[in-house]
Amino acid sequence: MAETLNKDILRGGQFLVKETNCEDIFTPEDFTEEQTMMRDAVIEFNDREIIPHKTRFEAKDYALTEETMRKAGELGFLGVAVPDTYGGLGMGFVSTMLVCDYISSGTGSFSTAFGAHTGIGTMPITLYGTEEQKQKYVPALAMGERFGAYCLTEPGAGSDANSGKTTAELTEDGKHYKINGQKMWISNAGFAEIFIVFARIEDDKNITGFILEYDKDNPNGVTLGEEEHKLGIRASSTRQVFFNDTLIPVENMLSERGGGFKIAMNALNVGRIKLAAACLDSQRRVITDAVKYANERKQFKTPIGEFGAIKSKLAEMATSAYVGESASYRAAKNIEDRIAIRESEGNTHQEAELKGVEEYAIECSILKVAVSEDIQNCADEGIQIFGGMGFSEETPMEAAWRDARIARIYEGTNEINRLLSVGMLVKKAMKGHVDLLGPATAVGNELMGIPSFDVPDFSELFSEEKDLIGRLKKVFLMVAGAALQKFGPDLEKHQQLLTAASNILIEIYMAESGILRTEKNVKRFGEDAQKEQIAMAKLYLYNAVEIITQSAREGIVSFAEGDEQRMMLMGLKRFTKYTNYPNVVELRNTIAEKLKAENKYCF
Repeated sequence: MAETLNKDILRGGQFLVKETNCEDIFTPEDFTEEQTMMRDAVIEFNDREIIPHKTRFEAKDYALTEETMRKAGELGFLGVAVPDTYGGLGMGFVSTMLVCDYISSGTGSFSTAFGAHTGIGTMPITLYGTEEQKQKYVPALAMGERFGAYCLTEPGAGSDANSGKTTAELTEDGKHYKINGQKMWISNAGFAEIFIVFARIEDDKNITGFILEYDKDNPNGVTLGEEEHKLGIRASSTRQVFFNDTLIPVENMLSERGGGFKIAMNALNVGRIKLAAACLDSQRRVITDAVKYANERKQFKTPIGEFGAIKSKLAEMATSAYVGESASYRAAKNIEDRIAIRESEGNTHQEAELKGVEEYAIECSILKVAVSEDIQNCADEGIQIFGGMGFSEETPMEAAWRDARIARIYEGTNEINRLLSVGMLVKKAMKGHVDLLGPATAVGNELMGIPSFDVPDFSELFSEEKDLIGRLKKVFLMVAGAALQKFGPDLEKHQQLLTAASNILIEIYMAESGILRTEKNVKRFGEDAQKEQIAMAKLYLYNAVEIITQSAREGIVSFAEGDEQRMMLMGLKRFTKYTNYPNVVELRNTIAEKLKAENKYCF
């Protein structure tokens, strides 16, 4: 703990303007013995209770989902993030990420039920409830004796969460709030007994949160719709919930009147990084299935894994998984450290966790977008490697692809999260939490100056890659700074420009995370032991440069003209230039050969 508190960790968003030393980031290779044991226990649970029953999950066996959730509760997996005061294990943020990571890959149905219960079903009470509310509800939720659901989304209010029409009216005796309205896409609705319900009191600007106890034998005006028929996550119970004069005691208001929007937004921050975690082991399993098939399947008397086209796919799939894992645990440890710092300063656990996660809301949005898109691409390529068999329900790829599709939608669509990541960064800059103006001005001056033609010494491992990442950060500052200068507060109306800026921001964070993890491990384990990881870090960066170049060019030619446009395009070329290009085919082959030799994802 002392080491954590003495360490000057970056604030959220500061990765863009400050250099990070590899020694200062956390990697999966840093798991403690306790965390490793927990990971192994979760893997064993997944292999025993979920994977063998995949057919039943795909056949919409909702009872199996509920039964498996109870078993997870008995083993303590539902209460990892809950303080031991309330019947949980009270483990740190990294450990909660780890459990979410490894328990989520068996089927998206269980993953969704688990995430909805432990996150948005339990966490709002843990973090916003009164002491009485926490003592009453949280232990049963932590142990899986009762399950939670989160009633926010309405037919007319999706991404605009605060526009819900559900009402809460105080009864004449002042003892209850009468709830009327309709909610949709409610995960776990079919078996939940504790609902977090959001409704508007009178003409309040913001919605309010309430805790509702639901008893199907005494429904209290609550009606459940039929189970939704969904593309994926088929055994995840998803229903509409209708409220007709449903009475909730006044003491069951969550937080304060009008505080519901704040609860919803902070719950989403945690949900976003946990969703990234929930996509990680899914990628590992998809890659392992693809590698095994590529080694076994022969065409033209040759295992298809010997073909360059298949090697390319396997290498790119593994690279995305490795970098996504690197970035997710980097951010998770930052959050855990910030929570510890706040607790040492006298904050309660509630305050510390809320503020700790909120501090890294930018990184949470980045990870949600990046990793949800990676698992979709991974499953899609998995189908392609399996060929015609990949399209069949007999193989695992078809279900993996369908389950992956929802990840780009819930916890805020990826479009919303792209806009949020840049918007939150600008707000942090305006509050003085991240100095964007100084570095952006410096980049502007650099563009006006004469460039150096000296060739740097890039003989040390990753020296060129780290120099390039520094220059990619200048690309973001150049594009975002110029756009902000041109449009000012109206920038938020230019969504296509914000999306382009967000793509740059995302790739910088992800690429840097892969480089830093690998650099740290090379120093510990040696270059030979990290040969394939070095290849993945370099390959990801090469791809990131291409994405950043395209996104930046799109932005520049869309808002700049004349000399300004020419100067920025010249700057873009300078900032994205390699002195020594990597041999991309060789990098992919290095990664693919290791996968084939191990016959699984092995990083």
